[in-house]
Amino acid sequence: MSFKVLTDASCNLSLDMLNDLGVVYRSLTLVMDGQEINNYLTDEKFSFKGFYDRLRNKDHIKTSLLNVAEFKEMYEEVLSGGDDILAILISSGISGTYQAAKLAADDLREKYPERKIVVIDSLAASIGHGLLVYYAAKMQQEGKTLEETEKFILENRLRLVHKFTVDDLFFLKRGGRLSGGVAIIGTILQIKPVLHVDNDGKLVSQSKVNGRKKSINALFDSMKDNVIDPENQVMAICHGDCLADAEYLAEKVKKEYGVKEVIINYCDPVIAAHAGPGVLALFYLGKER
Repeated sequence: MSFKVLTDASCNLSLDMLNDLGVVYRSLTLVMDGQEINNYLTDEKFSFKGFYDRLRNKDHIKTSLLNVAEFKEMYEEVLSGGDDILAILISSGISGTYQAAKLAADDLREKYPERKIVVIDSLAASIGHGLLVYYAAKMQQEGKTLEETEKFILENRLRLVHKFTVDDLFFLKRGGRLSGGVAIIGTILQIKPVLHVDNDGKLVSQSKVNGRKKSINALFDSMKDNVIDPENQVMAICHGDCLADAEYLAEKVKKEYGVKEVIINYCDPVIAAHAGPGVLALFYLGKER
């Protein structure tokens, strides 16, 4: 039986890449100035730079999940065409998207008893989630079965390392991850946190460094004793409208480890609304998170 890989726009892979991989996806929704706006994966319909300018102005932006009905609609488009489903979603430790996707699958299994619907909690975010989608889609294109692909994703999701830093502590404060006093002192002293996504799929602070350049180098330094077979894996960097920093980090990774491909893309609004402009994240397969 053939199958399709499904996901949502928070995977942060480009529209061209998702189309080339044959991945079925849906956009998330933002609410700005009381208006609902689809978070597309391309600047043709959604201006990422404009969105980050709004964040710099400290505009309050809400994000909403894909609901059960939207997942059922996406699933039925695939199931009615005769394909099975492997859905890989943003971490349940960050978003309720996975739960909605799982409920939709439960509702449809009786209607399509001959089809398989597998829903995976990536326990990952941004292009960490996206890399798992990428690997799954590549395996599907190579003729691997749904079961083989599911097994690979489940065995490797907790080896998908997320290391990231933020440039403006205001957004962590607004999201309740920092107290106001700590944010003010940290801003004055130019303290930059280095964070990661833990094995429960939650954002966790790991260390603090002084200054932006040191925080970027700390992401690179995290690879030293943890990265596995770097020459033969695709790595990824997402950025909050700080492309020069992303390119600097990518060049260091390629030069030091001989990495052939580093995907670079914007960090999506779901994460950015909490992390702010200047967020920079590195993703790769390692021995452990």
